[in-house]
Amino acid sequence: MVRANGAVSLRELARVVQTSEVTVRRDVRALEAEGLLDRRHGGAVLPGGFTRESGFPQKSHLATAEKTAIADLAASLVEEGEAVVVGAGTTTQELARRLARIPGLTVVTNSLLVAQALAHANRVEVVMTGGTLRGSNYALVGSGAEQSLQGLRVTRAFLSGSGLTAERGLSTSNMLSASVDRALVQAAAEVVVLADHTKLGTDTMFQTVPTDLISRLVTDEPPSHDDRAATELQALADQGVRIAVAGGAGGSSAGVSGTGAGSGAGSVAGAGGSGGEAHQAGRQSRRDVPLPGQRRTHTAGPGPGPTSGGPGSPLRSAGASLASQELGERARVADLRRR
Repeated sequence: MVRANGAVSLRELARVVQTSEVTVRRDVRALEAEGLLDRRHGGAVLPGGFTRESGFPQKSHLATAEKTAIADLAASLVEEGEAVVVGAGTTTQELARRLARIPGLTVVTNSLLVAQALAHANRVEVVMTGGTLRGSNYALVGSGAEQSLQGLRVTRAFLSGSGLTAERGLSTSNMLSASVDRALVQAAAEVVVLADHTKLGTDTMFQTVPTDLISRLVTDEPPSHDDRAATELQALADQGVRIAVAGGAGGSSAGVSGTGAGSGAGSVAGAGGSGGEAHQAGRQSRRDVPLPGQRRTHTAGPGPGPTSGGPGSPLRSAGASLASQELGERARVADLRRR
């Protein structure tokens, strides 16, 4: 399957061979030891290390559900009438499909796939860069693309890539693509990286966006067994990257603030405009959550009201057992208010 498609997800492998992902992961590890493939978070690719880049057909089959959730959350950051740049990639293509619903946008892109997704959108103006077509990802690259971005200024740049680490930031396997992405970054006041958990902790050959230039990361929650991705998320947050995790309980999206000096107060949940009713709904469904591995601490101090245990209250008259229940309920209510 890897030879035919260039890449394959563990979930798809488990479905095809009708076994668990744990078994598939063990077998993929054995195949990697024989040099037959390279493991990636959530899947496997043909051997090639830093220099190999999967084409669009291969990338489009990896982490599809995660990319959809990421695109939903990222779109809620965009306001009506805004001007943004959107780079090439399968995740940014999903984002473009959602931006088509927001009126008054101006979208600058070097991606034919992004432009195609927006081609029939009402009141969305699409501006394409010049450049040379790179067929493997349907993107315009080269000096023509970079020169057309000179003097441009927009509010946000939405970019994806091949890998993301706290040490080097966003990276890709192709030099021409990396150069255009850097030009897109220079045109934006804020850089938003879209990367599913399979890219966290993966480092590729050409750096596109150093960590200190990444304002926000929109990603999905790593699986419980993926310690490396969770560690990378924490390291990015410690360096001031504001992190939004898509796909919370019940399909909602959750915002997470970076904890570093540059993160600022508040989370992604407080950013962006309405962008229509769908975006208001998405905004209301977000909540602050801890990063994977973090634990919440709750302090339920005394206060006025029926749960304070004042004279005549049920808490004081019901004895120790009821008091314990009441304190637990008060902590739960305080937690709900905090959320």
